[in-house]
Formats: sequence, structure tokens, C-alpha cells
Amino acid sequence: MASTTPSECSSTSRESVRTRLADLQSPTDLSTTIELLDMYAREPMGAGEPLAAEVLERLRSDLPTLERLLVILAEDAGGRAVGLAFCLMGYSTFYARPLINIHDLAVVPEARGQGVGASLLHAVLEQARQRDCCKVTLEVRSDNDGAQRLYRRFGFTGGPRKSAMQFWTRHL
Repeated sequence: MASTTPSECSSTSRESVRTRLADLQSPTDLSTTIELLDMYAREPMGAGEPLAAEVLERLRSDLPTLERLLVILAEDAGGRAVGLAFCLMGYSTFYARPLINIHDLAVVPEARGQGVGASLLHAVLEQARQRDCCKVTLEVRSDNDGAQRLYRRFGFTGGPRKSAMQFWTRHL
């Protein structure tokens, strides 16, 4: 669900990183979210190319209207956005409870290795607990060893490397 009021998501072990819910009604948060998604798309672990102009325009019009969207921004001590977790709320029929799917987790290259990804995962798990979710799910590329190490540290488990993408779960 798109947040209407930005709020602190978590306290982090790194005082230089703050996480908060994005307010996608805010032109600033909306632009920041789209810029981070485009940055991620350009990365080798993304699509390896920028998002098309028509995709960027649809994101600008669609994101503020999506009810089951949850975007968490990570900001450095100066307030600059250095990462995001782009999540979708779902529902588990096996547990009859909500779940969160992390669709994209991205950190700007110059902030990698500084705890930003961990801060974002802490914030996602905190949101999942607050919303009484049964689990958090994600997909990760089978060749993205760094992301897989991070996800394992947070208790996510995934299947064997049989395809390009793996489905991972963290039960709460």
C-alpha cells in the first residue's frame, strides 16, 4: 500500500542510514523512487539497460495509484536516497494471512557494502511484522552471490540453482 505519510521504518545499526516509507503522492519521493528503479534497471543484475521512456511515464502515473505497494527508501546522513525496497503486498492462502514480496531491492553503487541493503531488509521485516504477515518472499538471480549472502543472513531460504531466478522465502 502506498504510504500517505513518510515515517521512520527502523533504527539501524548504522547511524548514517535511515529508512522510511516513501510517500508516492509526493513528487519528490515519486521521482526518487523512479530514479532508483531506473538506476537498478541499468545495472548488470537488473536488465542491463535504462527503462524505456514509456515505462518511466507509466511508472510516474501508476505508482501513486497502486494500493498494495510498499516502497521503503534508504537515505544517507545527508538525506540523499541511497537505496530502496520496492514491495508488493500479497496474501497467502495456505496461512490465510498477508505477505510481502520484495520485487526490487537496490542500492546505489557508491553506497554498497555500507549496510544499506541490511537496513532495507530490517525495515521490510519490521513492516511485515507490523502488518501481521506470515512471510516475506523475493526472487534473486542465481548468479547474484552477494544478494544471496545478504538474504541468507536474514533467514531467507531458496531452492537449488536450476534456473536463472530463484524464489526465496523468510517465514515470520
